[in-house]
Amino acid sequence: MLNSFLTTLREKKTDTADFRAAAHKLAELLAAKTGELIPEEKVKITTPIAKGQGSRIPHEIILLPVLRSGLALLPAFLRYFESARVGFVGMKRDEKTAIAHEYYRSIPPITKKSLIILLDPMLATGGTAVDTITLLKKAGAKESQIIFVVCISAPEGEKIIRKKFPKVRMVIGAHDKKLNAKKYIIPGMGDFGDRYFNNL
Repeated sequence: MLNSFLTTLREKKTDTADFRAAAHKLAELLAAKTGELIPEEKVKITTPIAKGQGSRIPHEIILLPVLRSGLALLPAFLRYFESARVGFVGMKRDEKTAIAHEYYRSIPPITKKSLIILLDPMLATGGTAVDTITLLKKAGAKESQIIFVVCISAPEGEKIIRKKFPKVRMVIGAHDKKLNAKKYIIPGMGDFGDRYFNNL
């Protein structure tokens, strides 16, 4: 199913409604995969029949979408992590230099119990991700507290993240081939934000 949703997102002829629907369904799958990485603690419970044992997530979840594209993934993750705190980091990519610049930041307080799920549909050069993870570390997060979720990634971006932040865990929908001369992911899906928000 994951590849089916990715195919819809990649197809140039996909209209806005279908693009959004596929993005939401893909986000649901990525949220489920992310949940598998979160350790649980055992707890004692009492069912209507007898006493038993269950498990709960001991962490305080912080969802951090990178504006604006990361907003597309947020609703699915809120369905999985209903009590999560939500922060935002705004990054705008310069189309000439491919360098992202921060224009907004709102990060909830980070404690030892925090687990930050960073949401950004595309990992290309890795510049935005490096800047955002660096901000989180300055705000008190350890790399091991961060899970980075993306729909598609280029090897160049993955390599940078794994080298600079080896303890950051990543959930990736698809590993694409490369970046082209303009730093766009190949085969990619075009500009995710423009397509999702219908700003073409």
